[in-house]
Amino acid sequence: MQVIYEDNHLIAVNKQAGRLVHADETGDSTLEEEVKAYIKVRYGKPDNVWLGVLHRLDRPASGVTIFARTSKAAERMSKLFQEKKISKTYYALTDARPEPFSGTWKQYLIKDEMANKVKAKVNMTNEGKLAITHFELAGIIDIYSLIKLDLVTGRPHQARAQMSKMGYPIIGDLKYGSKIALPDKSIALHCREMKFIHPVTKEEISIVADFPELRLWRPFADLVADL
Repeated sequence: MQVIYEDNHLIAVNKQAGRLVHADETGDSTLEEEVKAYIKVRYGKPDNVWLGVLHRLDRPASGVTIFARTSKAAERMSKLFQEKKISKTYYALTDARPEPFSGTWKQYLIKDEMANKVKAKVNMTNEGKLAITHFELAGIIDIYSLIKLDLVTGRPHQARAQMSKMGYPIIGDLKYGSKIALPDKSIALHCREMKFIHPVTKEEISIVADFPELRLWRPFADLVADL
């Protein structure tokens, strides 16, 4: 586990693809449990460790994942998420070319609980929830395009459903139309950075997660570093 930010109130890790953030019906081990164990050992906590799950990354995705170490921080961070005061920058790889090269997607997402999948609709529906994402083509190498995504809203499967709807399925995301499978069953979606005003110290915080080690990402990691 790679800890990328830590103070008395918050802790952030670079989640690896394939890791669950929070327990689900599979019963598999979770990042939440791993972070609790880390805190218990690092700080010599004799009792159970309290940890607040603030948001979730889909299991096959990777990147910045933030937890609260205190209930005060959890309450205040949750409010920042609800009020859209946390900047969330993702990068995704696709084998399509977005046109135009930048803009904003506004769609309504409808979740199919049985299939654990989301459909994006252009027109408003009673059951749909508005999803807004700013996008920009960040680079092209060989057949792959790197798309920078700034998620204004934080709907389940938002980036995956919107990119699929626009005809740019994320590499590895077979559920949403990709024809290219990755060897570790991950999808090429990475939460690169989160920025916000610290809810307790009031400092400006930027938390950045390195790209995955998967060979597909390597040339793009160098490209982003040079931007």
